[in-house]
Amino acid sequence: MTLAAVHANTGDTAWLLAATALVLLMTPGLALFYGGMVRTKSVLNMLMMSFVSIALVTVVWLTAGYSLAFGEDAGGGLIGGLEHAGMAGLGPDSVQGTVPTLLFATFQLTFAIITAALISGAIADRAKFGAWLVFVPVWALLVYVPVAHWVWGPGGWILDRLGALDFAGGLPVEIASGASGLALCLVLGPRLGFKKDAMRPHNLPMVMMGAGLLWFGWFGFNAGSALGANGLAAAAFLNTLAAGCTGLLGWLLVEQRRDGHPTTLGAASGAVAGLVAITPSCGSVSLLGALVVGLAAGVVCSYAVSWKFKLDFDDSLDVVGVHLVGGIIGTLLIGVFAVDTMTGGAEGLLYGGGLAQLGRQLVAVAVVGAYAFTVTYGIAKVLDKAIGLRAHEDHEHAGLDLTVHAETAYDHGVLGHGAPVGSHPLLSAQKVKPQE
Repeated sequence: MTLAAVHANTGDTAWLLAATALVLLMTPGLALFYGGMVRTKSVLNMLMMSFVSIALVTVVWLTAGYSLAFGEDAGGGLIGGLEHAGMAGLGPDSVQGTVPTLLFATFQLTFAIITAALISGAIADRAKFGAWLVFVPVWALLVYVPVAHWVWGPGGWILDRLGALDFAGGLPVEIASGASGLALCLVLGPRLGFKKDAMRPHNLPMVMMGAGLLWFGWFGFNAGSALGANGLAAAAFLNTLAAGCTGLLGWLLVEQRRDGHPTTLGAASGAVAGLVAITPSCGSVSLLGALVVGLAAGVVCSYAVSWKFKLDFDDSLDVVGVHLVGGIIGTLLIGVFAVDTMTGGAEGLLYGGGLAQLGRQLVAVAVVGAYAFTVTYGIAKVLDKAIGLRAHEDHEHAGLDLTVHAETAYDHGVLGHGAPVGSHPLLSAQKVKPQE
C-alpha cells in the first residue's frame, strides 16, 4: 500500500461518496421542479435539457474541465493547467486532502452539471434543443470552469488574493447560472404570449416533488463541501436545513400579505431561495446567521421574481429572481454574519470584522456576475447567428415535446393509437416539420 493510500480517510471517503450521489440526484430533481412549472406541451423538453446536461458536462469535465479548474494555476489565478487532461495522473491512490482525488473530481463534476442545467429554466419553452447541446459544453468550459478555478482552484485569485469566501458555490453555481440565464433570455427574447397568456405551472405536485429532491440533495451539496465527515459538515448540514425552512416561511409570509393566500409554488420556491442563499455561507455563518440568510432570501426573492414583468425580460422559471438574487444575498451576507468559529479567522461586520470582508464579497459578486453575463451573451450571439437559438414559431406554438422529441408527457389522445407523428393535426395543419 502506498503512503498516499494510507492518508485517504475511510470515513471522509464514505461521506463524500454519499454526498456525490446526493448532488447528482439534484439534477433529476431539478428536471422535475422545472418540468412541473412549464406547460404540458413542453414538459419532456424541459426534462431533457437537464438530463442531457449530465452527459454533456461529464464529457467536458473529464477531458479538460477538471484540470483547468483544479489543476495547478497557469498564471494570474485565472485558470488551471492541463496536466490532468483526460484525468491523467489521477490513479486510485491519488489523494486530495483526505479523500481520493478521483472522488473529489467526481464530486466537483456534479456541481458543474447542475449549474449548467439551472440555466435552462430561463429559456424554457422556446430554445432549440440542438442549440442547447452546443451551448452547454461551450458554456461549461468558458464560464463555469474559470470561475470554479477563481473560487476553489489552487492559486485562484478570488480565494487566494481577494480573500472572498464561498463555501459551496454561491459564485460559480448560483450567481454564474443566474447571470448567464439573464444573458440567454435577453438574446432569445420572450416567449410567445409573454405578459398576455396564462403560463401557469401544469403540475404542482411535480414541482413539490422536485423541490423535495433538491432539498434532499442540497445536504450533499453543502455539507459535502466540508470534504470530510466532521463538525464543519455537521454545521453546514444544520445551516442548510435552517435556511431552507426560513426561506420557505419568508416567501409564504410575503404571499399571504401581498396576495392573501400562501401557495404550494411559493413554498417550493421559498425553500429553494433559502437553500440558494445558504450555499455560499453555510460554512461561514452561525445558526442564527443561517436563519437570517434564509429569511432574507425568501422575502427578497419573492419580490424579485416579478421584476421580469417590469423590466420586460422573460426569465421563464425565475432563474434570475431566485438563483442570481439569492446567490447575491447569501454571498454578501457572509460579510455581515461570518464568525471565526466557522471560518477559522474571517469575521463579518456584526462580529467585529468591520467592512473589509463585506467589501471582498461585493467585489467577487460583481466580477463573477459581470463575467458570466458578458461571456454567455457572447456565446449566445455567436450560436444564434451560426445555428439559431430560438425554436421555430410553429414549434413553439405546437409544443417542443411533439416537434422536437416526437413524444408527449401525457396520454390524452395527442398521438392517437399508434398514429405517426406526421399525422398529428397540430403538425399537419400548421405544416410543421420536426425540428432538427
